[in-house]
This record gives sequence, C-alpha cells and structure tokens, in this order.
Amino acid sequence: MAQHHHHHGYGPELVNSAKSTLMAAEEQWTGMREAVYRELAQHDRPASAYDIADNLSKSRGKRVAPNSVYRILDLFVRTNLANRIESANAYLVNTHPGCRHDCIFLICDDCGKATHLDDDRVTGALREAGRDAGFADVRPVVEMRGLCEDCAA
Repeated sequence: MAQHHHHHGYGPELVNSAKSTLMAAEEQWTGMREAVYRELAQHDRPASAYDIADNLSKSRGKRVAPNSVYRILDLFVRTNLANRIESANAYLVNTHPGCRHDCIFLICDDCGKATHLDDDRVTGALREAGRDAGFADVRPVVEMRGLCEDCAA
C-alpha cells in the first residue's frame, strides 16, 4: 500500500503547527479559532459543531453559536487543519496540518471511532477516474464503515 509517513503532532506542538498553517494561508489565528481548534483536538472521535459549541459554551460561561463554530470548522477544512467526516456531519482534527493528501476514513458503526489511513493508489485512481469523466479539481472523500478491532472482539 502506498502510504504517507509523517509525524503526528499532539498538544502544544499540534496547536503551534495549526497556527502556523493557518497564518501561512493568510488567515488570522484568533482566540475563538484557537478555542475551537483546541476543543476539536480533545476529541478522539468525530465531533459535531454542536458538540464543540456546547463544550465551549460551558467552559466560557457564555453561549457560543453553532453557526460560528461551523464557519470556523469550514475554514479549518479549507486550510487542512481538520477533516470533515461527511457521513456523520462531524469533524476530526488533522494531526499533521502541513501535509496535504486525500484521506480514507474507517468509521466504526458501533462506537463511532474514526481511523484515518492514506493510500495514494486508491485516492489517485479515484482522482484519475474523475478527470477521465471530465471533472477538474477532483477531491476524493472516502469513508468506509464497519466495526473497529475493539468492537469486533
């Protein structure tokens, strides 16, 4: 399998990498964007904008609107700081924001855990098929569902 090998960031290193990536995209790293990113990074399963807004509202002691969180999450997806799990309308932090590639997600139907893997052969073949069908700027979104190792046991 043709895979990417990259360093996964965590904690302050991940936040600093996200900040650098966003600023390199000529976007501002605001307090609210940092709060949303930090909240998203705490989740080990895909999180919805509502989950993030609820948690931020509790921690900040004032209401955070889900629409504001959606706008920030959309920005994060555009700038490669987060990935959107289409089938769940939820998001995962990208633990390697400096690396651009197409992700394949394996999503557990039981516990909701999402595992990410890279396989350039699969996503490259999908891009090529899209171009052959006359589409430009094809971006594969690949999600597979099943049971994770823990839930299958």
